[in-house]
Amino acid sequence: MPLTPPPPVTDRAPSDPPGGLAPEHSGTFDAALGDAELLAARAALAQGRWQSARSLLLHTGDEWDRRGHRLTVLAADPGAHSRAGQWLLAEPGSADAATLLALALVHRALGGEEDPEHARSSCHTAAELAPADPTPWLGLLLLARTLGPEAELTAAFKELRARHPEHHHGHHLLIAGLAERPPGGPESHEAYDTAERAAAEAPADSPLAVLPVVAYAERHRVLAAAGLAPAVPGPAPCAHWTGPRARRVLRAAFDWWLEWEHDEHPRRHLDLNHLAFAMSAAGRPAEAAALFDRIGPHATRAPWSYTGQDPWAAFHQARTHALAHG
Repeated sequence: MPLTPPPPVTDRAPSDPPGGLAPEHSGTFDAALGDAELLAARAALAQGRWQSARSLLLHTGDEWDRRGHRLTVLAADPGAHSRAGQWLLAEPGSADAATLLALALVHRALGGEEDPEHARSSCHTAAELAPADPTPWLGLLLLARTLGPEAELTAAFKELRARHPEHHHGHHLLIAGLAERPPGGPESHEAYDTAERAAAEAPADSPLAVLPVVAYAERHRVLAAAGLAPAVPGPAPCAHWTGPRARRVLRAAFDWWLEWEHDEHPRRHLDLNHLAFAMSAAGRPAEAAALFDRIGPHATRAPWSYTGQDPWAAFHQARTHALAHG
């Protein structure tokens, strides 16, 4: 079946967003998620200097989640494909340069600026240069998530998971695709089953413990787009989040966060935003308020972009309500 990506949203937030956040809690949805070293390397890349990106990736090593996060953010720079090409000219055969080029071409292909086949070929070239690295397969997964076919999504995920069984971004992409399949019942869906199985198979301290909440958020996106669920979390609990399975999933994920929160995980703010979205939609402002406090300035576009409205406004509406009633 064709895959339907989440609705596009703009990166820039309104200068005076609703909700009355302090200035340090307003601005843009920044994919870097507070990674200071990444921010510096991205700024240098934007100025035409690729050496900082080279140093960043060298020191990142085989921290696969962090490597994937950093490369996808660097690749989104408009000139990243050009800088990666310059890097490859200086260091032919560099796996880091080849992977940055591949992810940059993926980003351009998703924006309609590059031939998807060229991007796919570049990902395979990067994979040959670094056989143990899941990141080139993340690039293929990103392509398949938006452009299909679905068989490529599952094939790329299989290769990625073979290299890093707990890959955070990869699991999110897979669940987003599965969430678009028809449900088996009100509380039965393949995305839920897959997410719960991945969480159960991961180590106790793995952030994949939050993946079942992500699955519910992705189904919320699909249902809201079809007019079967309220788009923006409001004062009244949403039925999608209040069934027995949803309550169990939320309780387990929130309890995990209280015990195991990892401040060092590069994509932790994405999990926190999913949890805050879920608690807001479930009518649990006290838990939501605690999560918004930890999120601070690091709002993420997903899942607030799933509301069909301005994601920054949706985030602030939920945050304001949680802080007022939590």
